[in-house]
Order: sequence, then C-alpha cells, then structure tokens
Amino acid sequence: MTERFAHAAAPVTATAPGKVNLTLAVGDLAADGYHPLATTFMALDLYEEVVAVEGEGLRLEYAPGPIDVSRLETGETNLAIRAARLLAEATGHAADAHLRITKRVPIAGGMGGGSADAAAALLACDALWGTRLTAEDLRALAAKLGSDVPFALLGGAAVGAGRGDELTSALAEGEFHWVLRFSGRGLSTPAVYRALDEHRTRFAADLGPTPEPLVPEAVLHALRSGDVRLLAELLQNDLQAPVLRRRPDIAEALEFGETRGALGGVVSGSGPTLAFLVEGRDEADALAAEFAARGDRALRAVGPATGARVG
Repeated sequence: MTERFAHAAAPVTATAPGKVNLTLAVGDLAADGYHPLATTFMALDLYEEVVAVEGEGLRLEYAPGPIDVSRLETGETNLAIRAARLLAEATGHAADAHLRITKRVPIAGGMGGGSADAAAALLACDALWGTRLTAEDLRALAAKLGSDVPFALLGGAAVGAGRGDELTSALAEGEFHWVLRFSGRGLSTPAVYRALDEHRTRFAADLGPTPEPLVPEAVLHALRSGDVRLLAELLQNDLQAPVLRRRPDIAEALEFGETRGALGGVVSGSGPTLAFLVEGRDEADALAAEFAARGDRALRAVGPATGARVG
C-alpha cells in the first residue's frame, strides 16, 4: 500500500507523451551487449502526468486513472524515481520529492510509458528544486535512463540512432491518425531481441550480413509531405517477425486490422502493441469499433504530439 500523498504549497506538474516506432532497424549484437538501432519515433497524444511536491526523501505513488497500476513498483527500480535520483546526484540537490503519477500510456506495450514518466519526473523535479538545467543537460541525463527517455523529452517526430537515444528531429506535416490495439499479455523485450539474434544466426547463410541500421529517406519524405498513404507503406520493424512467431494471436490481430480499413499496421517496438495508421478520424473511430466488437482493447491516438513540458 502506498503512503498518502503529501501536499505542498507549490506542486509542479509535468507531462510527457507515449510514442510509436514507425520504423525500427536493428543491427547485430555489439560487444557492449547492445544492438545498434535506427528508428523513427512519433510522439502520440497519450500523456503521462507527474506531479512533484516537496517532501523528505523520494517517494512515489500512482493516482487512480484509466490504466491499472496495481502491479507497478514504486520503489528504487521505478524509472521515475531513478530519474529524480539521477537529477539530484547530477546537481548536488537533496533527493527530496514526492511524486504522484497518472498513467495514460498502456503498460508493457512498447509505447514508452515508463520512459515518459522518467522524462516528466526530470522536468518536474528540475522545476521543483530550481536546478535549472539546460535542455541539453536534461537530454544527457535522460540518455542514461534508457533509449526512449530522450525522445519523450523531445516529442514530435525524430530519427533515433545508436541505442535510439541519438536524436535528430524530423519535420512532420499535418496529423497522423492511429488505432492502437493492445494485448492482455506482455512480451519480454530481451526475449524478443534474443529470438531475432537466434534467427539471424540460424539462417545466416541465407540472410547474409545484417545491413547497417538506417531510416529510409522515403520515410522522412512521407512525414515532411504529410503523405499518410506513403508512410503506411513504409512502416517497418525488424522485431516484428520474432514477435509474430512467438505470438500467433498478435499476427492474427495484425491481419484483422489491415483487412478492416487500416492503411498499414506494425508492431510497436518490441510489442505487443499493434499500431495501425488510418486515413483520418472517422476511419480511426470505425477501426477502433471493429476491434471493440471482437473484444479487443483499442485506443485512438494522433501524432505528432508535443514533448515533455511543465504546466
């Protein structure tokens, strides 16, 4: 049971968005134990909210909301707590803050909800403590917390390289409408990456060398021009095949969405969420209703959305 939230005179509220990976190219496992990546992020209008108030020590609780948070850790392993502690260590400020999080990004869905919590916690505690770090300093701290945290700070659309944390903003014209279909069962990200490595090793003679991870120029053109149909044709994820091999139910749901009006669909990150790009708001309503009718949980979302901000 969490302790009662401590109210302070001047609470600080920060928000940060979830995301979808439009493309994800994965290189071979490197000596440092990581895979080099090239990905295209788009922030979606599903926002995590972190309220920070003064208090002795670091403490976190979750507010009631649309996401079941009953199984989430609130201690030192929580990414928002880690973000606040990292900020305190980097600035020499006492690690004193009580955090209250309202979650709107589904958990364990490949949409970066925990990373958004961390990004919002960095901003909220920076404002609460008056540490006044620059955007560049905050991004450097975010990169130490995980590859998706810097993008949650940035928002919009961006190309990620390295571990996904080396970001370059991408221009995006207009709105892109999505339907997100969620699974009741999560997937282990390390297990999905291992399955990709094992497949590549087993079929190395047929597959040949793994190409250097890149984001196709055509993807950036589709974003700049607001060409929804072109972007739908270019959705791509190297982790999709191992996800679908492990989870036939996700493969079936992907086919369902693509035959019910979606322009294209893709596994988001390491799954299990499926992201379907549609023509517009009416089409999003219709596809979400199709999924609901068969008992699936689906949400509509619009991108690109703004990055983390205070207030």
